[in-house]
Amino acid sequence: MTTDWSAGYMAEISYTHGFYRELTPSILNFAALLSGHRAPTPLTYCELGCGQGYSSNLLAAAYPEIQFHATDFNPAQVVGARDLAAEAGSDNITFYEDSFAEFLARTDLPDFDIISLHGIYSWVSDQHRAEIVEFIRRRLRPGGLVYISYNTLPGWAAAMPLRRLMVEGAGMAAGQSIMGRIDQALSLAESVSAVNGRFFSTSPGMVDRLERIKGQPRAYVAHEYFNQHWTPFYHGDVAAEMAKAKLNWISSAHLLDRLDAINLSPEQQQILAQIGDVTRQETLRDFMVNQQFRRDIFVKGAVRLPTGALRVLWDAQRFMLSVDRTKAAMTVSGALGEASLQEEVYVPLMEALELGTPSFAELMAQPALAALGVQRLQQALMVLVGAGYAQLVLPEAGADVRHRRCRAFNDAVIRRSLWSSELQYLISPIYGSAMVMDQVSQLFLLARAEGAADAPAFAWDVLSRNGQRLLRDGKALLEDADNLAELREKFMAFQSGALPLLRRAGII
Repeated sequence: MTTDWSAGYMAEISYTHGFYRELTPSILNFAALLSGHRAPTPLTYCELGCGQGYSSNLLAAAYPEIQFHATDFNPAQVVGARDLAAEAGSDNITFYEDSFAEFLARTDLPDFDIISLHGIYSWVSDQHRAEIVEFIRRRLRPGGLVYISYNTLPGWAAAMPLRRLMVEGAGMAAGQSIMGRIDQALSLAESVSAVNGRFFSTSPGMVDRLERIKGQPRAYVAHEYFNQHWTPFYHGDVAAEMAKAKLNWISSAHLLDRLDAINLSPEQQQILAQIGDVTRQETLRDFMVNQQFRRDIFVKGAVRLPTGALRVLWDAQRFMLSVDRTKAAMTVSGALGEASLQEEVYVPLMEALELGTPSFAELMAQPALAALGVQRLQQALMVLVGAGYAQLVLPEAGADVRHRRCRAFNDAVIRRSLWSSELQYLISPIYGSAMVMDQVSQLFLLARAEGAADAPAFAWDVLSRNGQRLLRDGKALLEDADNLAELREKFMAFQSGALPLLRRAGII
């Protein structure tokens, strides 16, 4: 049963504490640079529908020069977000417990350089979408960027009946908790599949999709599938709505979407090249790749930079490797499947990035990389950043403050590992984005910080007091000795794998 203030949005269970890399200012600016457009130097940033506020809190720590404002209608989530910001000492972020209409009516907000909304647009009513567009129209500065993600057609078309089937199942459990309704929804869908319902037999991939849904966190499933409002969009329809706020589409924030070689056949590329209108081209591209989820960047006042100005920005941008090069899979995935990275391009590039934080100009000064040419090297860097193998290094200016703020935030997160496994990202002061770090790894870090002689024993003492058990092969370990042995194996892997990457990221 929904509450009046939720306006049909799932309020019975809190959203997950996720981090979404596309919200990062450096990624948004880099995507704009790749498309040849000017990006603002952000001083103000707004997240609409911030959920638990974890992404905004992480970013506020990494970008102390930016004033962050974030709103969510759920008071419990806002309380948690404010508590974390206070514990981390982040004084550049304000959380609001406002609906979109209330936020729109505020007179105490600045104009914004970046407005982001992740996982919102497809899950709210027509009225709320209109309020979002009007907020953007009023509050986004000329030259400002908007990041917006949404479920996309035609990719969702085949699965829309499965979602409706689950909604019918949930309806059969009216009056139960959301967990009970989800269980009933999945049970009904499984029953229809088990008796060879022709929807499943004639819809390729739906049985596998149902299995994936069963394995996803229930909080995610609740918010993805069981909101009252749920609308996938064609890109052209979203672009038309954003045009009311004077916005133009410039790029996908998911950088690998930009790489035609892994997403489109030569014949598909040829057809798209004949389409002169960008919006139609993107909509048609979604048909080529059967797009299910878009992460779009729009700009208010799309200004293309001349080649010389772009090269100046490129030359100054620094990069770093954020993975163990010897263990990195030399592949990337796109709509066409998995593609191998060319060793003659990526091996010398990754070796150069492993040695420090070189700028593009410094990379071009190396003969082996200069031989690739400017465009090929730029594309290779886009691929590495898009795949998460490389990161965009933040400017040296303000580095001391950034390190201090990130350290305080990470300490606040790690302390919470004493009782919670919900916060699983730490922020890097070097590249201003997050690194996945689960509760056990955070407990190892806490043991290290507190000088514990036996980190696995320290971690097991915490977990056992919380009534937590580790899993092996999907089964809970019941004996203390088995849990401790598992933690010792994890600690060895942590020391050889995660610890060097944490040092490289400046997190420790």
